[in-house]
Amino acid sequence: MLSICGRHGGVAYSQANASRFSHSMDLHSITQSLVTLAEDNMAFFSSQGPGETARRLSSVFAGVREQALGLEPALGRLLSVAHLFDLDAETPANGYRSLVHTARCCLAHLLHKCRYVASNRRSIFFRTSHNLAELEAYLAALTQLRALAYYGQRLLAINRPGGLFFEGDEKITAEFLREYVTLHKGCFYGRCLGFQFTPAIRPFLQTISIGLVSFGEHYKRNETGLSVTASSLFTSGRFAIDPELRGAEFERIIQNLDVHFWKAFWNITEIEVLSSLANMASATVRISRLLSLPPEAFEMPLTSDPKLTVTISPPLAHTGPGPVLIRLISYDLREGQDSEELNSLVKSEGPRGLELRPRPQQAPRSRSLVIHIHGGGFVAQTSRSHEPYLKGWAQELGAPIVSIDYSLAPEAPFPRALEECFFAYCWAVKHCALLGSTGERICLAGDSAGGNLCFTVSLRAAAYGVRVPDGIMAAYPVTTLQSAASPSRLLSLMDPLLPLSVLSKCVSAYSGAETEDQSDSDQKALGMMGLVRRDTSLLLRDLRLGASSWLNSFLELSGRKSQKSSIAPVVPDSAPPTESMRRSVSEAALAQPECPLTLKELSLKGSSEATDTPEMSLSVETLGPNTPSDVNFFLRPEHPREEDEVKEELNPKDRSQGVSNAFPEGFHPRRSSQGAIRMPLYSAPIVKNPFMSPLLAPDSMLKTLPPVHMVACALDPMLDDSVMFARRLRGLGQPVTLRVVEGLPHGFLSLAALCRETRQATELCVERIRLVLSPPPAAPPP
Repeated sequence: MLSICGRHGGVAYSQANASRFSHSMDLHSITQSLVTLAEDNMAFFSSQGPGETARRLSSVFAGVREQALGLEPALGRLLSVAHLFDLDAETPANGYRSLVHTARCCLAHLLHKCRYVASNRRSIFFRTSHNLAELEAYLAALTQLRALAYYGQRLLAINRPGGLFFEGDEKITAEFLREYVTLHKGCFYGRCLGFQFTPAIRPFLQTISIGLVSFGEHYKRNETGLSVTASSLFTSGRFAIDPELRGAEFERIIQNLDVHFWKAFWNITEIEVLSSLANMASATVRISRLLSLPPEAFEMPLTSDPKLTVTISPPLAHTGPGPVLIRLISYDLREGQDSEELNSLVKSEGPRGLELRPRPQQAPRSRSLVIHIHGGGFVAQTSRSHEPYLKGWAQELGAPIVSIDYSLAPEAPFPRALEECFFAYCWAVKHCALLGSTGERICLAGDSAGGNLCFTVSLRAAAYGVRVPDGIMAAYPVTTLQSAASPSRLLSLMDPLLPLSVLSKCVSAYSGAETEDQSDSDQKALGMMGLVRRDTSLLLRDLRLGASSWLNSFLELSGRKSQKSSIAPVVPDSAPPTESMRRSVSEAALAQPECPLTLKELSLKGSSEATDTPEMSLSVETLGPNTPSDVNFFLRPEHPREEDEVKEELNPKDRSQGVSNAFPEGFHPRRSSQGAIRMPLYSAPIVKNPFMSPLLAPDSMLKTLPPVHMVACALDPMLDDSVMFARRLRGLGQPVTLRVVEGLPHGFLSLAALCRETRQATELCVERIRLVLSPPPAAPPP
């Protein structure tokens, strides 16, 4: 580890200098300085004779000049209208800004390198091979970034004003994805790995990339995640010393290995050694106990009339009733937390001892309770993976934290996770006294996929009429699972933590759309992995067949398609009010109003006139063919003049060309040498369900959400999810805040102890939770 960090220390220093250059110079100045230096270096090495090294150096500087000159106008156009897609003037963030910033970082690094070459090219200590390799790597990255800028231009041309997501015909989307996934990515995973992030993050990413490709080798050798030791993951020397080899292997892995590989790799943090090290560095708490909630129904009062109750039934989807695991974390031992009733729910964690220690005096119950839902792409990790930063939260907030261990896809696809999280949320609200809280203030908090589940759990609580949380804190959440292109999602081409193919595989697993691919020679070469794929596919097929009737009833309205002429749900007069209220969760999930949501009701305009009863799901018949062009949930600019400004930038001819013809004549991006990528190009219709994609929810549902506080990353492929969701909520008059942190990757909460920047971002999340638990006093009326 030390040798890795030491070896890249000079690179990190030069990249830090490059970052300073990029902030102190505007785009035109950077480009002009880079072109001037590239021409000077090109002329110098052209005069050095016919040698191969001199020829390659001259060629790379010529390439830098060509790409920089071609990139500047594309970036300028994006930058000129990027402000129109911000949430507000105080939150200058969206995918277009992120694309420009990333390209500026690459240009600035090349500018710094060109200056270094110009100053040292005559020195006997000039490392020709090293500098040539770095220049070639960054030239490849610059070429690919130019391709992304052209894709951004095309999205800008064909999207409606104010829209960040492509909403055209899905055939065009599939065509775009088919071309996009063929782009070369290896250059971003070798020498250029993490160049866009803050320097303190880059050594960590280098270590993770080496661990990933080493894990991939073990995986190919029939070693499962359980048999891989922590030390063996980071000791593959050839990947540490050869960035190009590491980048090529990284690209091969993300394109060819399935969701089971990523599930195993992301769960590495739960290996006993790594888990113990992480917990040693975290805050010491009095309680960290895993509880198993029995699959038993219970009653919850309705907020509209506490005399009436609704029955909360245990989760049923796919595997039938089963216990739900939650982890209780508390910095102090509080009243109720050592009760016999709670102790009867404790689940053993093997050799890992409980952190509950006797204490002479108990602290009183806290006024607050935090209910946490972890991320992991719906397919990986548990509360144990997120325990280190949750312990810090428990200390800083002075409140007990309940983290939900929901079942993971692909073994338990939608809606199992939602059912379990909703069940655990209701149980925690009802039994908050056992958890050491009075429940006066409850905050629902989650990151990534957990943020998505926070929104959908709250929507479901409102739909059933039970208490919704007092607020939601969602860190870098995903709000739509549709495979729609957006400028920030273009960044998945270079993101080492969220590559597009991995995102697609996670969504397919969660939506239950994972296909049974025929094994080819590449899969057979994986040995045990091929067997795992076969057996898991057969298991999933059997589960799908066994649960098909349940899924159909879940997706249909009362088991049959409603008449199109229906206007409002009809409740029979003979049904007693109390009887209709005392329904199980499953019955409420299945019994739908007779008036289904239409695609037009998903639009921002007009959906507020829909029925006030929150719909639990959308039927397949109602959704019809998966045509995102019919789903208009994008905001228009608030001021007509801004809309006119956008229209002036857009040529009507550009709108008709689609996304495919994005590149100008003569420009050819680099293509991947890893063969065809295995990923679905079409979204399953179920991803339009607002309980999977809350961004698609109608206004009547979104108005039931409590105050929402989101913390997003400027360089995260999921940034546009947060921006558009915040804009939708603000357009409805819902209380919402959005804070965007710079220079950090998706998943920074799990890196809270890594550096000053991640600690500050984590503190920002705690501050947002504190706003929910201790809201500022309301201003007195005038």
